[in-house]
Amino acid sequence: MRTGRKISGGKYHKQRKKKLYEMPGMPVNIKLGEIKKKKQRTRGGEFRIVLLSTNKANIFNPKTKKPQVVNIKSITDVPSNRYVKDVLVKGAIIDTELGKARITNRPGQEGNVQAVLIE
Repeated sequence: MRTGRKISGGKYHKQRKKKLYEMPGMPVNIKLGEIKKKKQRTRGGEFRIVLLSTNKANIFNPKTKKPQVVNIKSITDVPSNRYVKDVLVKGAIIDTELGKARITNRPGQEGNVQAVLIE
């Protein structure tokens, strides 16, 4: 929707409200804890696995070129939102057994945590 006014001074009005299928879903905040997953129905009758909480991550080590499943100790930093401290989101820096890693996927959409080890 445009903000502001027309050149004549009149207001812009919304053409229509959003339909129910156009509405966004509720955001899923993935917490650090015991692994919990949920099946969520999508359009077309399909299902996808949504992550609710986890303490494991698939870490890719760029030096050895090998992935490894490790435990997450804590969430160090969330650069995308400075007010969020305890949610696993894309781009968040996590502290693991191998060292610090950056999350590269969207855990709320995919059902797992993928990360790359950073030096």
